[in-house]
Amino acid sequence: MTQIPGLDGLLGVEHVESSPDTFVVRFTIGDQHLQPFGIPHGGVYCTVHESTASWAGQVWLGDKGIVVGTNNSTDFLRQAKVGDTITTTATPIHRGRSQQLWHLDSVDQDGRLIAQGQVRLANLDQQVPPEVLARFIGSAPQE
Repeated sequence: MTQIPGLDGLLGVEHVESSPDTFVVRFTIGDQHLQPFGIPHGGVYCTVHESTASWAGQVWLGDKGIVVGTNNSTDFLRQAKVGDTITTTATPIHRGRSQQLWHLDSVDQDGRLIAQGQVRLANLDQQVPPEVLARFIGSAPQE
């Protein structure tokens, strides 16, 4: 577990880099990430992709509203194993007034593409609650 709130923390995700144009996270595959057949569960990549895109989208949107995921499409390309370190990078495809689309690549420690995907976000015209904003800012990496 990490100090990051929510599911990211439970999965051991670390935030590595944050800017309006790139968000990078990292985690190491452990037993908690496996499906019953002993290989990493695809849902881990889907989860990390959606939360990474959401963090990225929120950094870009700032205090103008909140972002929520509306679609997640993740392809699994190569099997990782316990002990592999996965780095996931989100980069924008489109950022508009009402929605955003982010591309995500998850690579292992050798740079091999493990999973890739796209996440669509809706920009909601809602104020970010101050306690959430404080938690959000407190867990973002410093550049």
